[in-house]
Amino acid sequence: MMKQLRHISIVWFAFILIATGCSGGTSGSKEEGAQQEKVLTIGNTIDNVTFDIHNHGNTQTESIHVNIFEYLVKKDGDDPRKKLPGLAVSWERTDDLTWRFKLKEGVKFHNGDPFTAADVKFTLERVAKDKSLVDYSSYSNIDQVNVIDEFTVDVITKEPDPILLARLSRISSGILPAAYFEKVGVKGFMDDPVGTGPYKFSKWIKDDRIELVKNTDYHGEKPNWDRVVFRTIPESTTRISELLTGSIDIAVIIPPGDIQRVKDSGSTYYVDKESARVQSLLVRQTPGTVTENPKVREAIELAIDKKAVIDNVLGGAGVPTQEAIGPGILGHSPELFNTDIYNVERAKQLLAEAGYPDGVELTLSSPASTKEVAETLAAYLTEASFKVNLEILEQTQYKQRDNSNTFKELALQGKGNSMFEAPLQLEIFITENAAGQTDYSNKEVDELLKAAATNLNDEERAEQYERAQAILAQDRPRIFLYQNKFNYGVNNRIDFTPRTDEMFYADDIKLKEDE
Repeated sequence: MMKQLRHISIVWFAFILIATGCSGGTSGSKEEGAQQEKVLTIGNTIDNVTFDIHNHGNTQTESIHVNIFEYLVKKDGDDPRKKLPGLAVSWERTDDLTWRFKLKEGVKFHNGDPFTAADVKFTLERVAKDKSLVDYSSYSNIDQVNVIDEFTVDVITKEPDPILLARLSRISSGILPAAYFEKVGVKGFMDDPVGTGPYKFSKWIKDDRIELVKNTDYHGEKPNWDRVVFRTIPESTTRISELLTGSIDIAVIIPPGDIQRVKDSGSTYYVDKESARVQSLLVRQTPGTVTENPKVREAIELAIDKKAVIDNVLGGAGVPTQEAIGPGILGHSPELFNTDIYNVERAKQLLAEAGYPDGVELTLSSPASTKEVAETLAAYLTEASFKVNLEILEQTQYKQRDNSNTFKELALQGKGNSMFEAPLQLEIFITENAAGQTDYSNKEVDELLKAAATNLNDEERAEQYERAQAILAQDRPRIFLYQNKFNYGVNNRIDFTPRTDEMFYADDIKLKEDE
């Protein structure tokens, strides 16, 4: 009898497998007339930082959030300085301090609450007034948001703001549901975040994955996927393996040594895109540090063969630079871009002139994700007579050190530019902003950057930023290394075109069989 029952169970289990059409793939397809769930799975290097959109500055986190929360205006994927309608259908500057936005009607948040001007007021005034929030400084020029009617708001700034639209198209401008947020509080919202986007929050398994499901009541076109999964896979070998076996559809940051594997696998392809991200060395100028000496800072830059780092470590995915911003951004300085000033003998000479003929000791800190770059930089510096203490930190530890400003002489950092405007990259060099970090101070740079921040004349503003960048290239509060190309490995089933802003808008990513 037991044998007969076991036989029936096995047959029944086999029948279930056939009936459900189980598949090992990450993206669904039609089988026997039935539509299998369509799932898009993306492999990121780090976990979601938080669902408080005002309290992080992380690009990979934003690339998740853009599917849940929506901005008043959106960046064009090919030309990020061009702005497209989002939750605002139109806008105009009514005077030097005021922008008026007409809002889209008939939009609902994921919990059913209607989207109105009150939600815009709540969202923008929260980040503009709470100094404890990470992104406060990018919005503190907003004085108030006036509700004109249910679907019209005026955003009023303290001083003229030439880049307000850019501010409203990135990280901290995703519109929050005012009534729900105030009802459940910050912790309640973190546990169950709500936006107006095409995908709704489903689950967050920390350090493993975020899962989103389609918003069937979305106000725009029907969402393309049933479920979107963002996996956290910090180890590049694991990430590439998961891509090649079909467990994920898109993998970010393909190491140079794996690019050919991705190209040759037969099931995946490789694609890259120039980004606005610039890799640099943060350089302390705190009194008492060896890098306080400008000759030491110059020696550090001359000791590094940036082009060789790009070619040999990054597989050519970058452009050497001496500036904080790149082409396509107002204030870009062509004479500082794609430059080569490598001169190891001059670097040694500068160290001797600085009083260190036998070399000098310094510490270089780096996140584990850029370990190979950091090791190469340390080798170049050693060749120029520096004695380098290389400190490789896991992402969480690195972030803690960064937030507490406790790095020593040098720290390797990649800085994105979600605004695609100069202030986000340059205003960190204003004396009061640099205090405790690089401790850099230059009166002329302060004057130039503060004047540009309120200058509505683009031509004059560009000249101010270019002049500031020329000074920064000499003073070296950061030593700019290269502008990144961001690269991806993609499953052949997926049609994916990278964006310059590094975002993953799930509905721009297609399953090829649906096209």
